[in-house]
Amino acid sequence: MIEKKQESKNPFQQLVEGRRSIRRYLEKPVEREKILTCIEAARLAPSADNVQPWRFLIIDDPDLKARFAKEVFSGIYFITKFAAKAPVIIVILAKLDIIANRIGKQIQNIQYYYIDSGIAGEHIVLQAEELGLGTCWIGWFNPRKTRKFLKIPRKYKIVSLMAMGYYEKKPSGEKKRKKLEEIAWFNKIKEKD
Repeated sequence: MIEKKQESKNPFQQLVEGRRSIRRYLEKPVEREKILTCIEAARLAPSADNVQPWRFLIIDDPDLKARFAKEVFSGIYFITKFAAKAPVIIVILAKLDIIANRIGKQIQNIQYYYIDSGIAGEHIVLQAEELGLGTCWIGWFNPRKTRKFLKIPRKYKIVSLMAMGYYEKKPSGEKKRKKLEEIAWFNKIKEKD
């Protein structure tokens, strides 16, 4: 059994525990300074072979965002139409490197740009939380229409979207998570599934 000391939580733990995926936003624009602070946090993220494949296309123009959302959240993707009400949608892209992302994938069978972009994206999420902004990762959208609508060149892989804005109401209560001993072990697997 993994025992965890009960002590007062540090600011980072409080930040992580307080963060939620937000699906309802105020109709209040997000200051570009705050958006760029979040992107700066992503810029500082680690990446395989320091390739830094991430690129961020930030949509904060209300008209453009509305037209974009209508395209990429239509049809079977309607469940994510809530993102249309977020003041900001960030398109997370990756520019692939020949060694880390193409040769590395062949040898390790891992697409590192997904990991790298995920780390950078989570830096955005945590920085946004600290700034009082809500975010939601969006994986359910039409990537083909995203590429076409935004005229994204083929040299960029579309990784994910992220909604961002001031939350209407932050969900309360404890997050539903597995117990620590269900997900972490020392020296040998002890899973009882």
